[in-house]
Amino acid sequence: MTHTHPSIVWADAARQAAFNQWLAGVAARHGLRPDSVRAASSDASFRRYFRVDAAADGAPSRIIMDAPPAHEDCRPFVKVAGLLEQGGLHVPHVFEWDEAQGFLLLSDLGDDTYLSRLDAQGAESPANQALYRAALAALVQVQKIPAQQAVPAYDEALLRRELDLFPDWYLARHRQMTLTDAQRADLERAFKLILTNNLAQPAVLVHRDYHSRNLMVSEPNPGVLDFQDAVWGPITYDLVSLLRDAYIEWDEPVQIDYAVRYWEAARKAGLPVHADFSEFWRDFEWMGLQRQLKVLGIFARLAYRDGKVGYLDDIPRVWRYAHRVCARYNGLGPLARLLEAAEGTTRQAGYTF
Repeated sequence: MTHTHPSIVWADAARQAAFNQWLAGVAARHGLRPDSVRAASSDASFRRYFRVDAAADGAPSRIIMDAPPAHEDCRPFVKVAGLLEQGGLHVPHVFEWDEAQGFLLLSDLGDDTYLSRLDAQGAESPANQALYRAALAALVQVQKIPAQQAVPAYDEALLRRELDLFPDWYLARHRQMTLTDAQRADLERAFKLILTNNLAQPAVLVHRDYHSRNLMVSEPNPGVLDFQDAVWGPITYDLVSLLRDAYIEWDEPVQIDYAVRYWEAARKAGLPVHADFSEFWRDFEWMGLQRQLKVLGIFARLAYRDGKVGYLDDIPRVWRYAHRVCARYNGLGPLARLLEAAEGTTRQAGYTF
């Protein structure tokens, strides 16, 4: 029986023709049905994902990544997928890769992100706890992979480029702010404090976007996606991504509980975490501030440069994370005031501390 699916929209007829020709060969080699191809998802980049069914009943579907080489370099994805797979993580297996055209055939980890499966009972839900415990265990596995020579360093230059997204896109573009000389000086001092802490932290393999939209409910659990930007950097970074997620917010006691669970597992695994949890938590918060400032800038850039305005809805959550840390630690008060000035009356109406 033939099933039809809505046509995939192509802006470039030449790329569409190249895809169809590639798909015909891949389908013949892997027992797939070209007529079943349909959109699976997209992300914040130029990558698109399609799903294609197997010709044989009961055989697994596959995922196709469409990553135009002019915009996307798939080499880091393929490389990091291999590192993670060898380290025992459940990631998409690369069956075929046409490097010149930017088409990949991958295993299918399903549609169920962590975010889609988190139930309304919150942190006390056994189902939610099971998901997060699995994610924490997988994170320890990631960090045990000796990948220092295989991925870029999360060095000062990269951390600083990310921080600069905050004044360039969030303050200037989203909030239309022109900083005074005094505000610029305050921001520079805050950035230096943040970078000093971040660069002093022990380094491991960092996924760099380890959160509820990139973790899949699968067997084994979790499936891990969107790892192509992995770096060698601060050990708290991925834990912050998970526990101070831009898309779902947990109360701080819940964050601390999960952080303690991770910290204990990391120590047992021989990872270089602080022997004192309070010191580890301080590093977690300062690393989180770097990420949150970056994300404020990225979400604004996605909205204004790329037309993905839905990300603006998540800015208040990220703002709260950043502001709470700034209000808590010496030296960050001026940055807290700058965040408040950016939100103005909107903050009074919609933000809580």
